[in-house]
Amino acid sequence: MLIRQISIEQRPRERAKEKGIESLSDSELVAILLENGTNGESVIDLSNRLISFFGLEKLNSLSLQELMKIKGIKLAKACKLSAAFELSKRVNSGKLMGKVVKNPSDIASYYRHKLKELKKEYFIAVFLDSKNRIIKDEVVSIGTLNSSIVHPREVFKGAIKNSANSIILVHNHPSGDVEPSEEDCRVNKVLVEAGDMVGIKVLDHLIVSGKKWKSMAE
Repeated sequence: MLIRQISIEQRPRERAKEKGIESLSDSELVAILLENGTNGESVIDLSNRLISFFGLEKLNSLSLQELMKIKGIKLAKACKLSAAFELSKRVNSGKLMGKVVKNPSDIASYYRHKLKELKKEYFIAVFLDSKNRIIKDEVVSIGTLNSSIVHPREVFKGAIKNSANSIILVHNHPSGDVEPSEEDCRVNKVLVEAGDMVGIKVLDHLIVSGKKWKSMAE
């Protein structure tokens, strides 16, 4: 069914105006971003096809090039989708800043969700002040499926620049297995020792996957 064949009061924009944006389905929200469909396919059908093919969570991690491989999605539509998802990520990231970390679970779920779709290992340093409030996080390295290239200089350069009192290390295992490898243990030992030397304590090192996480300090 084409959008013009839907009664006016049932169209996404009109429903959003009358009942609030939160009342719309996933496909209707995507339809508002896309604005229009293609020849013979309504924007609602295009939205449903996108979500059915990728899943909503995977959709928000696709690159412009990946989106543009889909029939009916050209640069303008791909940019609108990517921009909306990127804004959402930044808003969620902002919620983490200033949070007081009392135990690993305070941030594990955030990074577990943030990194779960990535196919490479991302190594992140989270900087905290003297009250264990998060100042900033920073991607230190992007590795392969099996390892990350991490150097103490890159980790503590950011910590010093942001006047961090301590740091928490986070990296993902795309395989889903959160048990630390020998390389993980070696890197962790080097960074803990480097932190002791510069006076910036490594409070923990979290390994996360889509469903699980593990604290190397516990």
